[in-house]
Formats: sequence, C-alpha cells, structure tokens
Amino acid sequence: METALTKELIRLGKERVKNLPVEGFVPGQGSLHPLFMLIGEAPGETEIGNLIPFSGRAGKELMKFFDRLEVSREDVYITSTVRSRPYKIKQKVSVKTGEKTIRKYNRPPTKKEIIAHAPLLDAEIQTVNPPIILTMGNIGLKRILGNVGTVTELHGQLYTGPIQKLQSLNSNQFIWTEKNYRVFSTFHPAAIFYNRQLQSLIMEDLTTFKRLIH
Repeated sequence: METALTKELIRLGKERVKNLPVEGFVPGQGSLHPLFMLIGEAPGETEIGNLIPFSGRAGKELMKFFDRLEVSREDVYITSTVRSRPYKIKQKVSVKTGEKTIRKYNRPPTKKEIIAHAPLLDAEIQTVNPPIILTMGNIGLKRILGNVGTVTELHGQLYTGPIQKLQSLNSNQFIWTEKNYRVFSTFHPAAIFYNRQLQSLIMEDLTTFKRLIH
C-alpha cells in the first residue's frame, strides 16, 4: 500500500527506530479490499531478508491456517504491529567444539518500538477499512484493544467496538477510535513451536473465524 501518506509514515517510522536494537523494515502487503486484515507482532530474520510478511517458519504454519480458512494471501491484508525486526544478541557456545558464536535472536517489541510504528498501522487500518481484523498473539491484540486481557483469555471471541490508535504523530498515548471495528483474536502461529497443545485451540478458533469471514 504505497501512498504519499504511508511513504512519509514509513520514513518517520524508520527514523524513530534507527537507534534502537531493530533491523530491516517490512511493509504491509495484500489486498486493499480483503476478507480480513491480519495483524501480527513483528518480522523475523526471514521477513527482513525477502520483505514478505509471515514468510518464515511461522509463515509456513500460517499457510496451513489459510488452507483451513479457504483463503489465500491475495484475499488478505497482512501487516504487523512493528515493521522492523526486534532482536537481542546472545553468545552461543558449541558443546562439541567449545567455539563461541554471536548471533541475533528475535524478541518481543518494546512499547517504544510499538509507538514508533503505530501511525503507519493506524493509516493502514483507516485506508483498508477491513470488514474484520484478525490479531495473532498478545502484541497485536494489545496494540488494537489495549490491556483488556491476554490472548489465552480472549482467543476465539469476536469483539465489536472502538480500537486503539495513537493520539497524534508526536504522542506516546493511545486513544479510542470513534469508528467501531470487528476484531477476532487467536494465538500467533509461532506459539505452536513451544506448545503443541495450542494447535487444537487454534483450529477451533479458525473454524469460528471461517464462519465470520465467509
């Protein structure tokens, strides 16, 4: 979605995080008249390399979810709360050789990083005007609905009402929109890697969500 406004907000977003431990920048992607808008957390190493949201390991799980929903990427607008990859640097020691390596690992974005890219997400939501928003994981859920609860508490439920937007470009406070939106929440695809038991819950959520979008 390239407009004069979004280009300026992308420039601003990059400027605001240039001194933070993040890298790359992945814009939102997909239909401007989608069945739904998907809001994730932040890109990972694969995504900042190919600039395609949800294209790494979690993206492969997401494609299985899309098959269950009977939708394709072309039916959806896919974006994330933060557009750059938040990382932490760790030292790893090989058990076999004792060799030390330094590498970057993904981490959840901070509030400062979320606020830095908030105007761009607000503009996307306003422009795309999705019939329903699907948040995946706690970061996307709390960005849209505030501290109403965790994804463990709210998954599989449909919310209808105002959502959060940044008060102004130079603000660090969120306010509620005048417009009402429909928001449905489920777990992030990557959550399955750490807890396979979540898979059955996600499948139940997707069955409910499928009825809502079709």
